[in-house]
Amino acid sequence: MYTHQLKIGLFGVGLQAYWEQFEGLEERLKGYLEVVDTKLTNCGAEIVNLGLIDSPEKAMEAGHAFRKADVDLLFLYVTTYALSATVLPVVRRANVPVVVLNLVPEAAIDYNAFNKIGDRTRMTGEWLAYCSACPVPELANVFKRSRVPFYQVTGMLHNDPEAWDEVQEWIQAAQVASVMAHNRLGLMGGYYGGMLDIYSNLTLQCATFGGHIEMIEVDELSAIRQEVSDEEIEDILQVFASEFEIQPDCPEAELRRAASTAVALDKLVARHGLGSMAYYHKGTGNVPNADTMSSVILGNSLLTARGIPVAGEYEVKNAQAMKILDAFGAGGSFTEYYAMDYTDDVVLMGHDGPGHIAIAEGKTKVRPLYVYHGKTGNGLSVEMSVKHGPVTLLSVVETVDGKVVLLVAEGESVAGPVLEIGNTNSRYRFPLGARRFVECWNSHGPAHHCAVGVGHISSKIDKLARLLGIEAHIVCRWEDQHSTIKSGH
Repeated sequence: MYTHQLKIGLFGVGLQAYWEQFEGLEERLKGYLEVVDTKLTNCGAEIVNLGLIDSPEKAMEAGHAFRKADVDLLFLYVTTYALSATVLPVVRRANVPVVVLNLVPEAAIDYNAFNKIGDRTRMTGEWLAYCSACPVPELANVFKRSRVPFYQVTGMLHNDPEAWDEVQEWIQAAQVASVMAHNRLGLMGGYYGGMLDIYSNLTLQCATFGGHIEMIEVDELSAIRQEVSDEEIEDILQVFASEFEIQPDCPEAELRRAASTAVALDKLVARHGLGSMAYYHKGTGNVPNADTMSSVILGNSLLTARGIPVAGEYEVKNAQAMKILDAFGAGGSFTEYYAMDYTDDVVLMGHDGPGHIAIAEGKTKVRPLYVYHGKTGNGLSVEMSVKHGPVTLLSVVETVDGKVVLLVAEGESVAGPVLEIGNTNSRYRFPLGARRFVECWNSHGPAHHCAVGVGHISSKIDKLARLLGIEAHIVCRWEDQHSTIKSGH
């Protein structure tokens, strides 16, 4: 897999005319900018800091410098009043999304001390050090009229976790956008016939998220599998024993068959540098391919758990959703509605095929299935529930007008009885209640598959959507117990 080091551009703005008028103001504001630099660096980003831009001439140079540095996102720190002419040349040339940091040094001016200064020139200089909010409307006006996407974080330079949590989320969203832009998605096999909702526009997916789609033949995986050694199979069997709770009724021959395929999958992923994959194979009686594709579930579960999410039924959109959740550190397991439980007001959701065993509640069980329902073949499958606690559902939706939108809901994975049928299966509670959640989610027209990850991260996904220039529809946030929220732009 190709990895790209995220680069964040940082610059402050001020007004050159002030420096001769107000002694020490420029140095003071530069000091604040260094504080921002340190905090951004501590968020895990590589920072390209061009300092304080205070004239249109410097702005022209800064725009070229940011483009040359190949920054992914700009943070504009507004230190005091500044002309919009010192900003627009920077952001137009850089041509990446901009986050405006409107952060004052302290919660409030010390009015008593301020008014005792006596020297009105010194007083004005002191006031200007707190004047970051002043030019933001001017900048917003120019950004809007110039069609420059921008976002705001308003608060304090120090002692303001809310503001800096927002900054951290913008950086995390930019990281995920970068992961998607450089991801290699492998597509192996073909669609499950008749599932009209899952058919995807591959060009639209690339245009929206970036990345590359690699078309892979099942024959290639089968050919690799035939070259797997006994030693490699033994090694993977040890991994199975460590990572799974293998049930006593699993035949040794099936475990070895799954191990052989898991080795081949690892080699296939390495050969093509894949960061995610979607697959389905109906088969026509070709024995090697049937043997391969009926034994992929354990290997694909291991791939998913180590950051290479694998979606069944050739669900391209859901492979994208799973990769997004995984890049946010939330996991990302393939799921769909399984049943409604009106007694406990929960929705049962799960799927056959691979699961994200790294976000399982306890150890994932391996069970033999004598029929893969709705599919050909039989073999070993995984049974797990998503870890109890907060979860976020994500669906990548293609709309009738040729757009991609993100559909999001926050809920909770809760304990209780599940269907022990050798599939992933969890019980989810939503702030809207089961009945209203299902209706609200369905009203947006998603495919019947979605991805589920741990934690409540709708605000991060919303920021990702903004950076990508698409809409995010948030069906419910856990903190909003009585309202349906739709956000986007």
